[in-house]
Amino acid sequence: MRVLLLVNDSASSTTARTRVLIHTVLSERHDTEVAFTNRRGHAARLARGAATTGTDAVVVLGGDGTLNEAANGVAGTDCVLAALPGGSTNVFARTIGTPDDPLVATEAVLDALEAGSITSAGLGRTSGRFFLFHCGMGLDAAIVERVERHPTLKRYLGHPLFLLAGVDTLLRHYDRRTGTLTARTAGPESTQVDGCFVIVVANTDPYTFLGSRPVHIAPAATLHNGLSVVGLRSLRLADSFDVLSAVFRASGSLGAMDPSVVQRIDDVRDLTVTGIRPFGHQLDGDHLGAVDELRIEWVPDVLRLAIPVAAP
Repeated sequence: MRVLLLVNDSASSTTARTRVLIHTVLSERHDTEVAFTNRRGHAARLARGAATTGTDAVVVLGGDGTLNEAANGVAGTDCVLAALPGGSTNVFARTIGTPDDPLVATEAVLDALEAGSITSAGLGRTSGRFFLFHCGMGLDAAIVERVERHPTLKRYLGHPLFLLAGVDTLLRHYDRRTGTLTARTAGPESTQVDGCFVIVVANTDPYTFLGSRPVHIAPAATLHNGLSVVGLRSLRLADSFDVLSAVFRASGSLGAMDPSVVQRIDDVRDLTVTGIRPFGHQLDGDHLGAVDELRIEWVPDVLRLAIPVAAP
């Protein structure tokens, strides 16, 4: 089997020692090359080049942004994508059951490749780019944009930086007076979520992790059905506390909330998000700027994905 180990050396928990050990373990069992990403978009080009030249699997050691790019490179091909934890949160790797320790995860990935534990996963797509776990708009994207201004702090602080950025953005840098976002599903039975400060379109659940604790907002979202659309329609203090309490309780608890605060639509295949004014958006934690409108679709069975054998 031909394997490409795709490494982002600047990712939060990636070290030279870890990379060398992983490369050694992979090389003992398969013909393995290693490549390094060094700029935005580079991982997608490296993964696409590997897929088109007969590489069987691209194993990614990096964060969610690097994994997203690699997925865009191999989507629609026979090349398998495998995830190793190399970032600060590793949302997607943890979602599919990848162990947190990179060396243990490497053994799990090898076992999955050799056992044929491969699934055909569906992905979300907007503006020609796929996303693995979510697309966030409004306040969600504003927080990501603020964190990305401090890459060094992001590498070393991780979750605390996101929490600090979230509070600072909400209190000082975001208009909390009027929800400006609307999501409308396509088709004859169109459904609408309007007046939102935040819209998250989820392809998987959980939305993220804080430490070891998963944050659940869309338990119906999986790699094998449509997208879930979650809209937050209130930023009042009491409502915000209710939302935070709900997402840390049992999966699905957001569904029981007052629709004046949170609305959710599951199994969506095609939708359009519009704003009263341009709004920021992010895919899998990568901020992509402001737009007037986004059309988002779910594309089934577009990615061959290695699933750790012991994963649920």
